[in-house]
Amino acid sequence: MRFVPNITSDVIANIQQSDQNVANALQQVSTGQRVSLPSDDPAASAAVLQLQAESANIDQYTANADSALAQAQTADSVVSSVVSLLNQAVTLGTEGANGTESATDRQAIATSVKGLLSNVVGLANTTYQGVAIFGGTTNGQAAFTVSATSSTGYQYNGNTTINSVQIGESLSVQTSIPGSTLFDNPGSSVLGALSGLASALASGTSTDIGNATAAVTSALSYVSEQHVVYGSAINQINAQETYLSQDKVTLSSEATSLVGIDTATAAEDLTSAEENNSAVLAASSKVLQNTLLNYLATPS
Repeated sequence: MRFVPNITSDVIANIQQSDQNVANALQQVSTGQRVSLPSDDPAASAAVLQLQAESANIDQYTANADSALAQAQTADSVVSSVVSLLNQAVTLGTEGANGTESATDRQAIATSVKGLLSNVVGLANTTYQGVAIFGGTTNGQAAFTVSATSSTGYQYNGNTTINSVQIGESLSVQTSIPGSTLFDNPGSSVLGALSGLASALASGTSTDIGNATAAVTSALSYVSEQHVVYGSAINQINAQETYLSQDKVTLSSEATSLVGIDTATAAEDLTSAEENNSAVLAASSKVLQNTLLNYLATPS
């Protein structure tokens, strides 16, 4: 009796390969990807890893931009409110300087201006996520607090560092202006102008009130100029977020082209693999059957 084992092992190997082809095709249909393991296509896998790293960077820049946008919008709203309050102060100062108001009236106007000053300080102490947005880079305290030794009645507790956030590989955007620059600039101090106007209304002449009103007008012009910084930052952030979103889509498309597979093509490949598998099984069945018959018919 003689038995040829190579035929059987070859048949089994063909069946296993055919089954694997079906399994691979089925996986591609279910996942939509032709590369499941790095070994399937090392070059494509390496390229995908690079794209994933770039995508992670985009996610971080986008998160930074979202935070920066919220902070800039908050600051922009604050400065808009300060501009409105300064306009009110100019109106009150003009009223008090016209020479027709009584001393009692001027005292009442002075009280109103002091209220505006208090409101401005409250706005200057606005926080975002628990941090004073006009305090520079200091944390844990209000940007401005009452001070008996300050000519304005308030002292600045922050620093002059300008906050900025990276929203791109080589792009940073300014998110705040230090309170000392915005509200207590030596040349056009908002707090100083309002404090001076309140004092002039309380005890000064019409000329004093007029000069103090002019100082408030100067501070108003200065703050309006600084206001542009936030509008520019908001526009820049919005534009960058649009770019980042488009770049994210591009990277995803590139990754799909590297490891993905067309659904129709995958379905065709699966059908072909299944048909080939059926043919292999049918042929193998005949080979194995003939091999067994030959084995049984071989005289011992």
